[in-house]
Amino acid sequence: MANSADLVELDKRIAVIRDNIRELVEQAAAFSGAANESLTSSRIAQQEAQLEALLKEREALTG
Repeated sequence: MANSADLVELDKRIAVIRDNIRELVEQAAAFSGAANESLTSSRIAQQEAQLEALLKEREALTG
């Protein structure tokens, strides 16, 4: 079983990443232009990859 402090920290990191994704999606909706869309899309993909890694880590901790 995972240490509850580890899970709390992991949950905080997951929440931050989810918030980052939400903010990036809002920015993408507010700005237009190919350069902005490409950069925002890249940032969203990076955050989603980090979120996926954290969720897998959490799953491994909770078994």
